[in-house]
Amino acid sequence: MATRRVLVFASRSAFARRFSLVPASDSGCGFQKWQNGGGIFHESASIDSTAVVEVGAVVHSESVIGANVHIGSGTVVGPSVSIAHSTIIGFNVALSNCCIGDLCVIHGGVCIGQDGFGFYVDGDGNMIKKPQKLNVVIGNQVEIGANTCIDRGSWRDTVIGDNSKIDNLVQIGHNVVIGRNCMLCGQVGIAGSATIGDYVTMGGRVAVRDHVSIVSKVRLAATSCVTKDIKEPGDYGGFPAVPVHEWRRQVARSSRHR
Repeated sequence: MATRRVLVFASRSAFARRFSLVPASDSGCGFQKWQNGGGIFHESASIDSTAVVEVGAVVHSESVIGANVHIGSGTVVGPSVSIAHSTIIGFNVALSNCCIGDLCVIHGGVCIGQDGFGFYVDGDGNMIKKPQKLNVVIGNQVEIGANTCIDRGSWRDTVIGDNSKIDNLVQIGHNVVIGRNCMLCGQVGIAGSATIGDYVTMGGRVAVRDHVSIVSKVRLAATSCVTKDIKEPGDYGGFPAVPVHEWRRQVARSSRHR
């Protein structure tokens, strides 16, 4: 008969020390309980007295949290992150290598500032990771939907312009620059180093290849794929994306041949 193994901690306090759930005075790691919400923060962080850090949230070293910021439970604010005034951070958000502007809304599960997806094959055939050392800059009054991911830059910062709105489950690769007042619907994917102008709207599941540029005031129909630069404002659709009147003719011809 198999024997059952039972893991027993010597005491509750030993368990707490093991998982860093105690204040700095007990654990020696420099973290303390924040008086407004019950989360914990590193003693080197700068947090405005009006900010709320909910129970289970963690603010790491050298971070700066502005007035009236609200950080939800389970969120991790990494070292040297800055969050400007009146921004709301939802539950279970991961923030690293980024600065976030005023009056933003970051919904649950968002990840900002993690490494981008960059690799190359060396002379011996080994897959080598490219350095990802830069940041993400989020403008003012930006809203980012649940479980969206925005990667940090490698050769330039990843940037989201003021007043842009991003839906759930959007992927924005490293070095992408998105202008002001853009709207990205659910499941949009933008590959690394793309440049997007102002007032660009992307329907659901639009894909943008790496290193392309899209001029301001472009609208892309759902499921379109941008494979080359778009240099004129207007409406586009299809795979590859073309002006919408051309795309509609292609769809009509395809329908007649069925």
